[in-house]
Amino acid sequence: MTETEAEIAARKEREKDELYAMDISGAEWVGSPEGPQDERVEIAYLEGGAVAMRNSADPETVLRFTAAEWEAFVLGARDGEFDIE
Repeated sequence: MTETEAEIAARKEREKDELYAMDISGAEWVGSPEGPQDERVEIAYLEGGAVAMRNSADPETVLRFTAAEWEAFVLGARDGEFDIE
Protein backbone atom coordinates (compact mmCIF):
# COMPACT_ATOMS: atom_id res chain seq x y z
CA MET A 1 0.00 0.00 0.00
CA THR A 2 1.46 3.35 -1.06
CA GLU A 3 1.09 6.41 1.14
CA THR A 4 -0.63 9.46 -0.27
CA GLU A 5 1.11 12.83 -0.12
CA ALA A 6 -1.19 13.83 2.75
CA GLU A 7 -0.35 10.65 4.67
CA ILE A 8 3.38 11.20 4.13
CA ALA A 9 3.12 14.80 5.35
CA ALA A 10 1.13 13.70 8.41
CA ARG A 11 3.65 10.94 9.20
CA LYS A 12 6.59 13.34 8.90
CA GLU A 13 4.86 15.87 11.15
CA ARG A 14 4.16 13.13 13.72
CA GLU A 15 7.83 12.00 13.58
CA LYS A 16 9.04 15.58 14.17
CA ASP A 17 6.61 16.04 17.07
CA GLU A 18 7.86 12.82 18.68
CA LEU A 19 11.48 13.80 18.07
CA TYR A 20 11.10 17.20 19.74
CA ALA A 21 9.14 15.65 22.63
CA MET A 22 12.02 13.25 23.32
CA ASP A 23 13.94 13.89 26.57
CA ILE A 24 17.55 14.45 25.57
CA SER A 25 18.77 15.82 28.90
CA GLY A 26 21.13 12.86 29.27
CA ALA A 27 22.42 12.96 25.68
CA GLU A 28 26.15 12.55 25.13
CA TRP A 29 27.34 15.43 22.97
CA VAL A 30 30.37 15.00 20.74
CA GLY A 31 32.27 17.52 18.69
CA SER A 32 35.57 18.06 17.03
CA PRO A 33 38.49 17.73 19.44
CA GLU A 34 40.26 20.50 17.53
CA GLY A 35 39.50 24.19 17.53
CA PRO A 36 37.95 26.42 20.16
CA GLN A 37 35.79 24.45 22.58
CA ASP A 38 33.37 27.35 23.09
CA GLU A 39 32.51 27.71 19.41
CA ARG A 40 32.00 24.32 17.79
CA VAL A 41 29.21 22.21 16.39
CA GLU A 42 28.24 19.27 18.61
CA ILE A 43 25.99 16.33 17.81
CA ALA A 44 24.25 13.71 19.90
CA TYR A 45 22.99 10.41 18.54
CA LEU A 46 19.40 9.74 19.61
CA GLU A 47 16.97 6.81 19.52
CA GLY A 48 15.99 5.41 16.15
CA GLY A 49 18.95 6.93 14.30
CA ALA A 50 17.88 10.51 14.97
CA VAL A 51 20.50 13.17 15.64
CA ALA A 52 20.52 16.40 17.65
CA MET A 53 22.86 19.27 16.76
CA ARG A 54 23.86 22.40 18.66
CA ASN A 55 26.50 25.11 18.84
CA SER A 56 28.61 24.82 21.99
CA ALA A 57 28.32 28.61 22.42
CA ASP A 58 24.51 28.28 22.64
CA PRO A 59 23.80 24.80 24.05
CA GLU A 60 20.14 25.55 24.78
CA THR A 61 19.29 25.88 21.08
CA VAL A 62 19.11 22.36 19.68
CA LEU A 63 18.12 21.22 16.21
CA ARG A 64 16.83 17.68 15.83
CA PHE A 65 16.86 15.56 12.70
CA THR A 66 15.11 12.31 11.92
CA ALA A 67 17.29 9.47 10.67
CA ALA A 68 16.17 10.17 7.08
CA GLU A 69 16.91 13.90 7.37
CA TRP A 70 20.35 13.23 8.86
CA GLU A 71 21.19 10.70 6.15
CA ALA A 72 20.20 13.20 3.45
CA PHE A 73 22.36 15.89 5.08
CA VAL A 74 25.41 13.64 5.44
CA LEU A 75 25.12 12.35 1.87
CA GLY A 76 24.78 15.92 0.58
CA ALA A 77 27.81 17.05 2.57
CA ARG A 78 29.87 14.13 1.27
CA ASP A 79 28.78 15.01 -2.27
CA GLY A 80 30.01 18.59 -1.86
CA GLU A 81 26.55 20.13 -1.70
CA PHE A 82 27.63 22.53 1.06
CA ASP A 83 31.17 23.34 -0.10
CA ILE A 84 32.15 26.98 0.16
CA GLU A 85 33.34 28.40 -3.12
